[in-house]
Amino acid sequence: MHGDPCTASIEESAVAVRAIRGATQVAADDRDEVLGATRELVSTVLERNALDPADLISILFTATPDLVSEFPALAARELGLGDVPLMCATEIAVPHALPRVLRLMAHVETSRSRADVQHVYLRGAVALRRDIAQ
Repeated sequence: MHGDPCTASIEESAVAVRAIRGATQVAADDRDEVLGATRELVSTVLERNALDPADLISILFTATPDLVSEFPALAARELGLGDVPLMCATEIAVPHALPRVLRLMAHVETSRSRADVQHVYLRGAVALRRDIAQ
């Protein structure tokens, strides 16, 4: 069989579902700080991975138990991600955990390989994953 044009285009633009991790730390449990840091984190994940909002499948946000002033997902909505499924949860309360940390796991469609995905750790959260922080 000669190359099927449909198959050829799929192979050339192979898109996979990838998970991208990110985290940031805020100085205080303050609504404006939580929203600002979350907007920065989401924007940086999109920028470093050359993603368009249409590439997003979903985002799971977590916050350490000491952050209760606002839902991090609200910041994503403020960035225009109104049609992206978002969920917030609380991290488990591990006694020696870094305090005031917001995390995300974004599921995206991308042509990047797993090795080329840029995970994003900002502010004090860089200490969480020095091995993959950019």
